[in-house]
Amino acid sequence: MNTRRTLSLLACAIGLLAAAAPASAQGGYPDRPVKLMVALPAGGGVDMIARLVGQKLAAVTGQPFVVDNRAGASGRIGLPVVAKAPPDGYMLMASPASFLTTNKAIFKEMPYDPQADFAPITKLANQAMVLVVKDKQKFATAGAVLAAAKANPGSLTYASSGDGSPQHLAALMFETRMQLRMTHIPYKGGALAINDLLGGNVDLLFAPLPEALPHIKAGKLAALALMSEKRSPLITDVPTMREAGIQNMVMQTWIGLLAPARTPRPIVDQLNRQVHAILQSEEVKNHLLEAGMDVAPTTPEQFQQTIAQELTLHAELVKASGLVPQ
Repeated sequence: MNTRRTLSLLACAIGLLAAAAPASAQGGYPDRPVKLMVALPAGGGVDMIARLVGQKLAAVTGQPFVVDNRAGASGRIGLPVVAKAPPDGYMLMASPASFLTTNKAIFKEMPYDPQADFAPITKLANQAMVLVVKDKQKFATAGAVLAAAKANPGSLTYASSGDGSPQHLAALMFETRMQLRMTHIPYKGGALAINDLLGGNVDLLFAPLPEALPHIKAGKLAALALMSEKRSPLITDVPTMREAGIQNMVMQTWIGLLAPARTPRPIVDQLNRQVHAILQSEEVKNHLLEAGMDVAPTTPEQFQQTIAQELTLHAELVKASGLVPQ
């Protein structure tokens, strides 16, 4: 009798310990280091959030999450590595929206399929697009930009970090929906685009808020309107496009976490739960907010739907612009 009671108590104790153990310990994943691909140079927004989330995941799972930067060719160097990796959860990637939604519309040949080759885990963060100018005496409001562009078709110049970039797509949305024409000046990167705006060589730029924020705070650029549903707590005096009197002009870029297609669903679900908990912590939310980002956790299905919807939208914008795929 005592033996049975002892065994029963022992079984209960084991059950309680199993219930309290983290999901990674129960499933055995991960039991070795995990690679986290970033197909961009170190130091940018995607790299920053990848390292932050990777450090937090390492603390939760007890295994390193090692960021692997493979920049170049608009993601067409790094993303195929993930697409061809074994679907076992040991190769993940943090990617900007454009590599998954815009590339298909602007490149004739793609070494990966943005829908078939990856398993979405969760969006990580959203970044609002903001209309910025250097000369606020010339353009005091977004309405002033709109009026000038309509009065003199093609006379206003706008910078971007390249054809099909978020900056370019935001400007295309402005042009097509407001039925006007401006002149696009593409650069090889966001920093070069902002530098030429600062130098007065172009009139305006639709920039991701994290890229423009330091220059806005320093008073070097004037923010006229946000392409978002609500104002940013970092620049509360800057209206949304709707508040500025310009309707149907909402666009944001995002960063997401994905794995190779056919990664087992239990691994995807475990990572989704763990990353959601990380993104909901006040420390992480505040860290990203200071950088101009809003945390944006989703289910895998919601993330997949976002990719599908934006593939369609971006293809329409690129087609409307007359941009010929390279």
